Amino acid sequence: MEKSAPAVPLTPRTLAPRPSLADSVFRRTAFAAGGITVAVMLAVGVFLSLRAADALEVAGLGFLTEQRWSPETGEFGIAAVLFGTFTIGLVALATAFPLAIGTALLLSEVVRGRVRSLLVSLVDLMAAVPSIVFGLWGVKALVDVLGIDTVPSFQENVIPVVRWISIYFSWIPVFRVTADDGTPLTGDSDFTSSAFIAGIVVGLMIVPTMTSVMREAFSQAPVGEREGALALGATRWGMIRTVVLPFGRGGVIGGTMLGLGRALGETIAVYMIISPIFTINWQVLKSGTNSVSALIALRYGEASDFALSALMAAGLVLFLVTLVINFTASSIVARSRSGAQSEG
Repeated sequence: MEKSAPAVPLTPRTLAPRPSLADSVFRRTAFAAGGITVAVMLAVGVFLSLRAADALEVAGLGFLTEQRWSPETGEFGIAAVLFGTFTIGLVALATAFPLAIGTALLLSEVVRGRVRSLLVSLVDLMAAVPSIVFGLWGVKALVDVLGIDTVPSFQENVIPVVRWISIYFSWIPVFRVTADDGTPLTGDSDFTSSAFIAGIVVGLMIVPTMTSVMREAFSQAPVGEREGALALGATRWGMIRTVVLPFGRGGVIGGTMLGLGRALGETIAVYMIISPIFTINWQVLKSGTNSVSALIALRYGEASDFALSALMAAGLVLFLVTLVINFTASSIVARSRSGAQSEG
């Protein structure tokens, strides 16, 4: 009978009393990076607040309700440009949302292998296209099918669609295109440089951002629930509708809000397309709109000290709006990710 080996006493593992040098360096670097990010955001907010103080002291709460923009006479506000900013943003969302959610579902549920990798790369590359390129495309890039040089070619191609909407959906007030006396307008120039056309271009710009967030949310849907739905006889669409879409709801909402945050701050493409006005235009198909970022780009170079303070005040409002939207969107996306990890 063989003797058993003597038992070797096991020493329980203990944590090191002090972190290693590498851990300390990493921890301090991470805290420094986060601190710098927060400090930069605070510095931007403080800078805008200080520079905008003179204009806000003169305008008061009327800065948010006044439509005219004439800092030299003391009559200025961002009601019209803020309305135009949100109008363009909402049109952009209406354009981008179906494209983004469809592309996200295609990449997460349909295509596989090299095709999926190629499409993901193309979508990511689309996000890297400079804004001015989209602006040029929106103004001049497409073929001039009508042969008229007085109207940008992209808008010429869109005008028939816009006119069709204005005719068949004119019972909806925002889709009417009329003069001040209510007379319907049908000329090409009445439909160009509108919030609708600017929103379409901006919508294409935010598709990659929304698609990326939605795709990640859809891909985290539990495999077991997917397979269970299919095993019970569900079709692929039935599985997507009952499992993937409900599970990725947070990512869809967060991605949409992140897209809205970018759309509200878009400058160059909007600046190149719109025809700036300083009145609230409820007719989204009609020529003439404005945005906060386009206002700043348009007036910054020729602004006096007080007018510059007014522009800083407009920038402060846009900064706060986009900060709230992006923070809310990030919180929703983070909550959906934590929920996915806990269920997994």
